[in-house]
Amino acid sequence: MSGSPIDIDEGYVKYQSDWRPGPAPDAAAVRLLDTWRRKLYAAGLVGHYPDLGVGFGNISIRAPRAGEFIISGTQTGHLAETGGEHYALVTEADIDGNRIVCHGPVQASSEAMTHAAIYALSERINAVVHVHSRPLWDALRDRLPTTRAEVAYGTPEMAREFGRLWRETPFRNDGVAVMAGHDEGLISFGESLPEAARRVLELSAD
Repeated sequence: MSGSPIDIDEGYVKYQSDWRPGPAPDAAAVRLLDTWRRKLYAAGLVGHYPDLGVGFGNISIRAPRAGEFIISGTQTGHLAETGGEHYALVTEADIDGNRIVCHGPVQASSEAMTHAAIYALSERINAVVHVHSRPLWDALRDRLPTTRAEVAYGTPEMAREFGRLWRETPFRNDGVAVMAGHDEGLISFGESLPEAARRVLELSAD
């Protein structure tokens, strides 16, 4: 993350959220998510904008039941460590209807719609990571697969953009993309959470 001014509306849920408060998701899944989220946090790829009072970055893994995934909750970016109370289970995602159903102690991340769209691309995708980095965003925009600049985060249009990248660019094989319409935003996926996280951590190390 850079100290430069940013032009984002990060952290605000744009989809219709049907949040059903309940117990924390699977403990083993939460431990795995927290292990890799700590690495992303340490690298500055997940965190908090003090001037805006909002967090950035989120992480998820596919759940055993078809169509479900566990994702970090909204407004948790400021936390260096997370527990079950900071994750939600998404059980339904209606992209065309712009609606997410989630269960747990916290509401799902504002990027849950985008995560859902990426999981829908292939059953091989088992983890999705969304991070922020001004240096990476500036350097890699239009060099890596890049969403259209007019498409805002957290919208059905952004969800559909990843389908376009899957069909038309190396995103399908390389698993990393830049979100041109989401200042500082990048996203990755993998067949496992370590693979998805390492894809952006290795970019950061270059």
